[in-house]
Amino acid sequence: MFSKGQIIFGVLFFIVFAIIIAYTYRKDFKLHKRFYSGSYWMLIAFIGFIALISAIKFFFK
Repeated sequence: MFSKGQIIFGVLFFIVFAIIIAYTYRKDFKLHKRFYSGSYWMLIAFIGFIALISAIKFFFK
């Protein structure tokens, strides 16, 4: 499978990547609130659309 070095690299990479993403998100939090305030409605509409397509496929199968 994976060598011990590859596993250590993968774990360290994941930890550092998560820290960098969290830091960047916290830094841009005010901009996200201002420019993406209505994005939850778009997410709900997208999930509803996918659920509708799945329901149609389920009922007409």
